[in-house]
Amino acid sequence: MPSPLRARIRALLGARLGAWLAVVAVAVGTFAVVTTEMLPVGLLTSIGSSLQVSDGTAGLAMTVPGLVAALAAPLLTVTVGRYDRRLVLCGLMGLLAVANLLSALAPGFAVLLFARVLVGVSIGGVWSIAGGLAVRLVPERSAGHATTLIFSGIAVASVLGVPIGTLIGDLVHWRVAFAAFAALSLAVAAAMAVTLPPLPATGTIRLREVPGLFRNARLRTGLITTLLLVTGHFGAYTYVRPVLEDVAGVGTGLISTLLLAYGVAGIAGNFLAGATAHRDPRRTLMVIFTLLAAAELLVPVAGATTAGAAVLLLAWGLAYGGVSVTCQTWVLHAAPDAREAASALYVGVFNVAISLGALLGGRAADGIAAPSVMWFGGALVVLALANVVLFGRRR
Repeated sequence: MPSPLRARIRALLGARLGAWLAVVAVAVGTFAVVTTEMLPVGLLTSIGSSLQVSDGTAGLAMTVPGLVAALAAPLLTVTVGRYDRRLVLCGLMGLLAVANLLSALAPGFAVLLFARVLVGVSIGGVWSIAGGLAVRLVPERSAGHATTLIFSGIAVASVLGVPIGTLIGDLVHWRVAFAAFAALSLAVAAAMAVTLPPLPATGTIRLREVPGLFRNARLRTGLITTLLLVTGHFGAYTYVRPVLEDVAGVGTGLISTLLLAYGVAGIAGNFLAGATAHRDPRRTLMVIFTLLAAAELLVPVAGATTAGAAVLLLAWGLAYGGVSVTCQTWVLHAAPDAREAASALYVGVFNVAISLGALLGGRAADGIAAPSVMWFGGALVVLALANVVLFGRRR
């Protein structure tokens, strides 16, 4: 869109409203990329049966984009250098649209995995830029609320995007779910082009400087905590559908409803955590981890009925909904002078953890039994809690 036209639209909307519309556009962008990343969770059995692979193999559709995003986040942070962040974000959303369309049309599992590589590139770039963008879009006094709103896109994707994709897959076909998010990605790219102001780079960083951030003890603690927590969560959550079917005997039609309830609880969790995370991220994480560990570990024990599984899923969603905004807040507080680089590291660790969780959970599901993924996931969340308690005090 030509710059004068974009400026005229922003002038008509007003500076304040225009700034918040830009924040909303970024939030919908984070929703789109994270939902795309996690769509296979609710569609796992459908994808596997359609493309004739096992559940564990189908889980590679979660592993691949996570690994690619982990590499792409720091590399893109360096590569985009002085490019305007608005143009970069629009380009990455266009790439996501192409990846989703290719997934919808994939004739075999190999093509689907290639499409998921493109998804990983988009995830790594969008996350690393969006994480610290709020302070450039709204006044400093509103930056905390704007950051929470941007990360609500991730929370909503984590806990509501998957049920939406599952519902589309159950009602129509799993390919239609990917096609729908291709259309959403294009719409978000257009919205970003209209609402975002020019966002020139504030500085450049060399690739060799990124590992040096690990010398920051508080940042290092946050990254290790994120690795343990997210590995544990996705080790269990990637295979939640087979667990619900095997442990609680939940029917196909009811699974999407339960995941939808999980999603609503997660949205509430995001805003509850956002209200406290900026004041004390450590205490907020301790509450989140305690609730999350209890929910995962109790599924094989108390989740044998539909009612029990529903209660535990609600607690799980409430807890995990606050993870993204709280962990990202920790990272930004730990490295205020290197926001994009620290965010890139955070994105890398987060996505390595997604891949690792999906991979190890798949091995447990195929090699032992589906419910074993809950013990695996809960144990890692307990370790994450211990790391925060022992090493997370402000230095």
